[in-house]
Amino acid sequence: MSSAPLYPGFETRSLPTDDGMQIHACIGGQGPPLLLLHGHPQTHAIWHRVAPALAGHFTLVMADLRGYGASSKPPGDADHANYSKRTVARDMLRLMQALGHDRFDVLAHDRGARVAHRLGMDHPEAVRRLVLLDIAPTLAMYEQTSDAFARAYWHWFFLIQPAPLPERLIEADPAAYLRDVMGRRSAGLAPFDPRALAAYEHGLRQPGAAHGLCEDYRAAAGIDLDHDRTDRDAGRRLSMPLLALWGEQGVVHRCFEPLREWQRVADDVRGGPLPCGHYIAEEAPDALLARVLPFLTDTHFPIP
Repeated sequence: MSSAPLYPGFETRSLPTDDGMQIHACIGGQGPPLLLLHGHPQTHAIWHRVAPALAGHFTLVMADLRGYGASSKPPGDADHANYSKRTVARDMLRLMQALGHDRFDVLAHDRGARVAHRLGMDHPEAVRRLVLLDIAPTLAMYEQTSDAFARAYWHWFFLIQPAPLPERLIEADPAAYLRDVMGRRSAGLAPFDPRALAAYEHGLRQPGAAHGLCEDYRAAAGIDLDHDRTDRDAGRRLSMPLLALWGEQGVVHRCFEPLREWQRVADDVRGGPLPCGHYIAEEAPDALLARVLPFLTDTHFPIP
């Protein structure tokens, strides 16, 4: 199913990575490049309410992560490195380079924000500014897991179970899984355009999609933590300006101190809560644009 009805005038392309994967992207707008990365269990369709305004300032590249949407869904491997945030961040770097963008901004939500964190750590020369939506750093969230967090983010612990148990249960009824995960959040399903929900369901029904999203979470609970600990032990930090935003009605706000946690791993951090739940770009697009556009366009912000 195409996302074209959500993005009139945009083009879609699939570009190869250096390990033979194809990354699908929706591209449009004019200006400096801005990479947009979605979360779970969604696709690039999440940006449809903010894309028109952003396209007036930026060339938007809205990608489907490896394992999601129309991008490649390779099998996982023993250590889940095929879906590590390092591997997926390299996908995004190669995508942007293939489009002629060696340096760019990133706006990313949820799983995509974890990819963006790793992209900024591994390739700081490529990332000018980062906007991360409704996450705290992965390592902080696992190390501070509480009963309240585990109950609210039950899928974190379900999806990491050994294959094929979670895959089999998701594949039995992808629509029910999607609606349970998204509909149990603070706003329910009310904020979502039916066309976007249809795109998410279509993506989840693709062969290998359930395995891909499980591998994303298995990597996060294993190899990604190893990479984050290595950075922490070596004193490596994000050097580019970072804007962290989260929903004041969401689990991240309730269970963590996001700004403080990002200040532990980044040199230049600002941000705060927005009046919404987890799915910020769809629940509170105007509030998001009011924070993102000044950060990405104001020349008074220092650029390293």
